[in-house]
Amino acid sequence: MSGTEPFVRDDVKALLVMLEQMGGPPMEQVPLDEGRAGYIAMGALVEADPRDLAVIKDLTCPGPAGDIPLRLYDARENREPGPVIMFYHGGGFVIGNLESHHALCTEIAAEMDLPVVAVDYRLAPEAPFPAAPDDCEAATRWVASGPDELGRKPTGLIPMGDSAGGNLTIVTANALAANPADVPVVMQVPIYPVASEVTSDQSHADFAEGFLLTASTMAWFHEQYRGAEDDVRNFPMLEESPARVPTVLCTAGLDPLRDSGRKYAAKLIGLGTDVTYLEFHGNIHGFTNLRKAIPSAQKDTHDLIAAMKNMMERHYS
Repeated sequence: MSGTEPFVRDDVKALLVMLEQMGGPPMEQVPLDEGRAGYIAMGALVEADPRDLAVIKDLTCPGPAGDIPLRLYDARENREPGPVIMFYHGGGFVIGNLESHHALCTEIAAEMDLPVVAVDYRLAPEAPFPAAPDDCEAATRWVASGPDELGRKPTGLIPMGDSAGGNLTIVTANALAANPADVPVVMQVPIYPVASEVTSDQSHADFAEGFLLTASTMAWFHEQYRGAEDDVRNFPMLEESPARVPTVLCTAGLDPLRDSGRKYAAKLIGLGTDVTYLEFHGNIHGFTNLRKAIPSAQKDTHDLIAAMKNMMERHYS
């Protein structure tokens, strides 16, 4: 750890102590199906309950390798044309699905009062890079086309996601800036994204162990995903002409990915993009899915949503 010891919130510390006492092998040391099941099971212990919504509906859309499962969330049964949030889940491109981020998607739909479409993209190692960005782009273009099955008429797109999904948020927004969909991207919301190669970052060194997401797990995710090191769809920091759309980007102060998110926000600000950057001091990677175990993370999540509302009001009121 460089310099003084970092600030750790009391509720974060309590969760980290509990997880240490529970023990068990790290994800990279168990069979893949067990790791995926364990991720879902842990969510039942640490995540807030889902919100009640008027619409929670499973759909599919055409993809490059077959149908892509989607889930539509909406606080309203019927809605006038407007923006649609596209949500891409985290999990290192290896774990996670519609269930792992179900509660969070209900929270976003309820608080933003906008439709949310979650994308169940293909996972590595069965489907390595670029399967995930291919699926996310295809699903987002399908939603933009306003298909009858959606029951909503999008006027704009808001890519949003956490961790690996934060990467996919940026990558999808960049793809649609280069080759527009039927409606424009009006905002992007990367949550503690991996935007660059991180092993040389100070945050990677400082928080490699003991803060939930470890350096060894990240290395294992990277090996499974097999992203090309020089490809902008793997590391969007390499993109010379990124999407210059209003951006709300957040990081966690105790996250090995913190500096990657900081650097991407700085890159966009340097290009003149309107960016709201939030760093949640004393919190850890994954906090948006830990809102029962870390009560302060619920406020952090609502602060993020408030920043999204503010950005939308500034540009689209």
